[in-house]
Amino acid sequence: MSMHDKTLLPTFAGRSFQVEYEGLSAHNVYSADARSVRYAIVSGPYAGASGEAACQWQQIADDVYVISWQEADGATVVHVDDFTAGHSQAFFTATNLTFYRMQGPLTELAPQESAL
Repeated sequence: MSMHDKTLLPTFAGRSFQVEYEGLSAHNVYSADARSVRYAIVSGPYAGASGEAACQWQQIADDVYVISWQEADGATVVHVDDFTAGHSQAFFTATNLTFYRMQGPLTELAPQESAL
C-alpha cells in the first residue's frame, strides 16, 4: 500500500484498541472510514473522560501511523501507533497545558471489551 494513497483505508479503520501508558489507560474506537475516533480514558488522572473527535492520520511505515485529534474538552492528542508490533507512543496536551509524552503496549479489543 502506498503511503500517499488515501483511497485505501488504514489498518486501524473500524477497529478498537487499548493503549496502556504509565499511569493512564485508554480505549480508542476508530470509525470504519478512519475519519473519527471515540475515546475513553479508563484509568489514571483523566479517567472518565470520553468523547468522539474527528481525526487525521498519515501512514509513515508499514502498519505504522501518526493519528491526531482534539478532544471535546480541548485536549490535543498525537499517536504514533505500530499496529504490527503493538506499540503506541503518544503526545498529549491537557486543557491545563500539561504536556505528556507516553509510550506503551497497544492491543486490539474485542467489541464487547470497549468502554464505549
